Amino acid sequence: MVLLKIKFPFQKRVRLAQGLWLLSWVAMFSGAITFAMGVFLKTELHRRSEVMHSMDIHIVPNLLMAVGLASVGINICAGKVCQDSLDPSRFPRWKTFLPPFFCFSVFLTSLLLVAMILSFALQPSLEESLKIGLKNGIRFYKDTDTPGRCFQKETIDRLQIEFQCCGNTNYRDWFEVQWISNRYLDFTSKEVKDRVRSNVDGRYLLDGVPFSCCNPASPRPCIQYSLLDNYAHYNYEYQTEELNLYNRGCRQALVNYYMGLMNTIGPCVLFDFLLQMTILVSLRYLQTAMEGVIGQENVEIETEGYILEKGVKETLLETKEKMKKLLQFAQVGDASATTPETQPEEEKPATA
Repeated sequence: MVLLKIKFPFQKRVRLAQGLWLLSWVAMFSGAITFAMGVFLKTELHRRSEVMHSMDIHIVPNLLMAVGLASVGINICAGKVCQDSLDPSRFPRWKTFLPPFFCFSVFLTSLLLVAMILSFALQPSLEESLKIGLKNGIRFYKDTDTPGRCFQKETIDRLQIEFQCCGNTNYRDWFEVQWISNRYLDFTSKEVKDRVRSNVDGRYLLDGVPFSCCNPASPRPCIQYSLLDNYAHYNYEYQTEELNLYNRGCRQALVNYYMGLMNTIGPCVLFDFLLQMTILVSLRYLQTAMEGVIGQENVEIETEGYILEKGVKETLLETKEKMKKLLQFAQVGDASATTPETQPEEEKPATA
């Protein structure tokens, strides 16, 4: 049973070919935009790689770049097929090329849907990666003299200023680490000695934050140190005060930023997917309609176009049988290649 059969008179075939040619160029530019969006997302993720523990989320921009680039090539081929379908003498050369072309194109186009699903499914992985990465970044903030970490302070400071955030979850994360290098501590000072001795690990901890946590929109001059001491500052109560620091943690700020990017990219990817599937379905109709013209003297006859020559179940069973035969043929070929050739030795004549 033929699936979704449609009759195509000559004029309808011509209009389908012309409209499909124009649509393929639109889809080609859409594919280029998808590739550009993948490059942009990849760049933004790479910029924050120092505060990410894993790179699992990079599969999304990688898929977008690969499928976007492939989409450009697919639609160039589709446009060429549409041009040749207007001349029945040139169309037969595409007959053997189009079946594998459709399989390849449908597979690549489905990856767009996979990329869109992964962009939302990997949000917990992204959040966990940022949680660990920011924790390590804050811990190594003071290591400006250590090779491989000397730019960690600048990275964290720029991140907190750009995204208007402080710490991993909030500003209190800075209370749990020594973020001032021993190089800048006066160990002859009684205050420094007392703080170091009072800590089990011998770290210099204080209820303070780096300057990059300060909110410039606050009317009060920035309070960075003794944040939990109400008597250290005039007219100050840390439990009710807005602190004049950024209240949002950097992990939440970065998750919101990247998910905002993906929420913007998602509808564009969905549009590209629907457009590409529309072109492939229409191209399949054009191919099957043009195959009815091949070998005919009158090229203006009415032909039939369809998606599948048989039903879905029959087509799947037929494909399964073909795959089995191919696998059996490959196994037989491998076995014959590995088996050493043995030939019986000819009997030598007896010599007196």
